[in-house]
Amino acid sequence: MHLSSGYFHKSLFSHHSLNNISLILYALLLVILIVYPTLSSYNMFSILLQNHVIRSSERSDEIGTIQRRSSHPDKKSISRQPKSANYKPPTPITKTGTSTKSVLNDPSLQSTWAHRAWMVSGFTTVLISLASSATGAIDSHTWVGPLIAGFIGYVLSDLVSGIFHWAIDNYGSAKTPVFGRLIDAFQDHHQWPWSTTRYQFAKNLHEHARAVTFTVLPINLLCNNPTILAFVGVLSGCLMFSLQIHSWAHGTKSELPSIVLALQDAGIILSRSNHAAHHRPPYNNSYCTVSGLWNQYLDRYKFFELPEMIFFYKFGVRPRSWNEPTSEWTEETETLESLPASH
Repeated sequence: MHLSSGYFHKSLFSHHSLNNISLILYALLLVILIVYPTLSSYNMFSILLQNHVIRSSERSDEIGTIQRRSSHPDKKSISRQPKSANYKPPTPITKTGTSTKSVLNDPSLQSTWAHRAWMVSGFTTVLISLASSATGAIDSHTWVGPLIAGFIGYVLSDLVSGIFHWAIDNYGSAKTPVFGRLIDAFQDHHQWPWSTTRYQFAKNLHEHARAVTFTVLPINLLCNNPTILAFVGVLSGCLMFSLQIHSWAHGTKSELPSIVLALQDAGIILSRSNHAAHHRPPYNNSYCTVSGLWNQYLDRYKFFELPEMIFFYKFGVRPRSWNEPTSEWTEETETLESLPASH
């Protein structure tokens, strides 16, 4: 039996079918929201229990060391004794003031099943937008509008990422409603820029994917204009992946896939050289993190100085970039562990 392409188009890729997929996705998200708190409590208990076991083990090692030292009358001879064959060096850590940041095997850098679920939902939401746009373009035999709209979405996504990055870098704190955790994470990033390369994929992107899910899915359900859907799909997709693009901008050539290096060299995604200026004094430039296309123009014309002046004279709020660099802006390096050299 011969099945025409029109049959597949109407049955599998119609706007009605994509709406049904959107509704199913929303139902799955509702289940996630109901089940996740319970599993989060269990995971937290598991982490606390694991930390207790680790601390108990460390305490036992300390007691054993003290007992061995107290039983030996000659401290100098002990200090000269070579390390045994079973000696294991301590886990590499970085210390800054009173805080200690684990470099290796940090559970906070790893993805959970909930992170992956949000990643899948965000990715599916973007695909629904793009698929709906493509089917609409096929039906109307109009490709120019959606293609131009998609390109505009790509260009604007870089500008939006820069404005958002500038805002959370300069204003707010960990106590700020809604964005507090992101603000705190971006502040930590200035101290430990290399840490962004240690996050697992879903852990790095799940918050952006969650925002895309709740903002773009309603548009998918209510809109069938291929031009609008192309713009929304490309814009939201680029913004969702902007943190991963930013993470690649901190990687080294030896670590990055060839396709990523090619996209960076072509200027399609943010390059390492483009972003490097953001982590050098005065820490008030190169905010855009999708392609970096806007950075040269925003920096050249000092785009962010006007809103900073308005906020200062209107509300008395100084941006953090006006202050002398402190430990919050000073980059810390990994101690007791060598990183691959940048190329």
